Amino acid sequence: MTDANKIPSFDPNEKVILTREEYNQLVVTREVYDKMLSDFSNQQIKIEHLTFELDKLKKLFHGSKSERFIPADDPNVDRNPGKAKDVDSSAAKADKTKGHGRPKLPANLPREEIILEPTVDLTGATMIGVVETEILEYIEAKIIVKKYVRGKYLMPDGSIIIAELPSLPIPRGNVGPGLLTHLIVSKYVDHIPFHRKHQMFKRQGVDLAESTMNDWYRKGCDMIVPMYDCHKRLVFSSDYLMADETPIPVLTDDKPGSTHKGYYWVYYDPVKKLVFFDYQKGRGREGPTELLKNFKGALQADGYSGYLTFEENPDIKLLGCMAHARRKFDEAKNNDQNRALHALTLIQKLYDTERKAREAGLDYDQRKELRLVEAKPVLDEFYQWLKENEPPKTLPKSAIGGAITYTLNLWPRLLRYLDDGKYEIDNNLIENSIRPVALGRKNYLFAGSHDAAQRAAMIYSFFATCKIINIEPSEWMTRMFTLIPDHSIQRLEELLPHNLR
Repeated sequence: MTDANKIPSFDPNEKVILTREEYNQLVVTREVYDKMLSDFSNQQIKIEHLTFELDKLKKLFHGSKSERFIPADDPNVDRNPGKAKDVDSSAAKADKTKGHGRPKLPANLPREEIILEPTVDLTGATMIGVVETEILEYIEAKIIVKKYVRGKYLMPDGSIIIAELPSLPIPRGNVGPGLLTHLIVSKYVDHIPFHRKHQMFKRQGVDLAESTMNDWYRKGCDMIVPMYDCHKRLVFSSDYLMADETPIPVLTDDKPGSTHKGYYWVYYDPVKKLVFFDYQKGRGREGPTELLKNFKGALQADGYSGYLTFEENPDIKLLGCMAHARRKFDEAKNNDQNRALHALTLIQKLYDTERKAREAGLDYDQRKELRLVEAKPVLDEFYQWLKENEPPKTLPKSAIGGAITYTLNLWPRLLRYLDDGKYEIDNNLIENSIRPVALGRKNYLFAGSHDAAQRAAMIYSFFATCKIINIEPSEWMTRMFTLIPDHSIQRLEELLPHNLR
């Protein structure tokens, strides 16, 4: 290598003297470099955030929505479900002899017995047994006409008497309680809009106009408004409620060609197992503030800012929802798997304690004691980990940073379920009550007006309560519509689902 091509040596201790022009140029170069580095870092954060949002959308449309998390060290989970397992040969042989028999048909179903005999001459034959075969059949529902024939009698005193008609759900109407119930249950439980019911009835030879069904439905709802008010008073007399909200599109005159975004605010009493739907035109805090103005007790909700106002109310203890925190970490698995899985493992330990209490049938006091022994140390460890990994140690706008920040912001609320054994670790129970609304939106698309949305809220309140307490909504509503015309308005609570069993 020639002297001209040699790389000059550099002594870090040697002083370098720069001219003013060279120094200014160096400062400008460093500023440009710092800006480029900052822009690059911001671009990386933006790309990471958009990738996270894209993954969420892909999961929403194509992936499983289950948030079930199984720790890697769980011994109860088979990690190789396709691998054959060693089984006792005698047990396997016994299973083979049993075959794959069909499950027995429900004993409560009505049965029609049909006796079949061989077509050959049975003279001299002796019956040595009977073979019974049960076939499940379907008899299509049908509409009938009940015709009441009432004789008119002229009495000796000149008066005329006639038997009274039985009370009907709609005075001077011509719809019975069974048909009225069928229309409402079809719409809100089976998610069949009235225009499709019109087509179904037409195939049975009954041309029942959609406008007629809507009129019956509105009048039936008007009749049970006092029951809805009674149900509301009962729900808000509780000292522990869960709350959530879900949107509902509504047609309005001020938005021709589009829909208004209304909201159902849903409240659930997990002790008495009662659900109450309230329709509001928006998601503002005005709705829950008005409904809960006299409420005293614990209110469990997610991190929506609309509930923050209740933190300032000394009569209300605001509880958080661990399931919402878990969901944030589940969504962050593709962003920072190690941190996300660590958080999910700790949260799973909390749910293992809840499962243990449920399976053991513990009462409220026993459940509280178990939580303090098992869940409290896990929560302490979780909080310490959150503080050690909160932004800026993780990127604030990243999925994992957002999950940590969300959980820390709600931490006081998330701890409060330890205070009382009747409190739940999350408000998943109320989210289950909201699911029929999402299914309904896919079928009838929108509510026809704000009044229609409120009527739907009333029906959802009753049917969600029926579902939770395991009552068939058709049976309850048919009986309720049969009794309510003659029932005292002072005793309407007797007709509510949990009472009218």
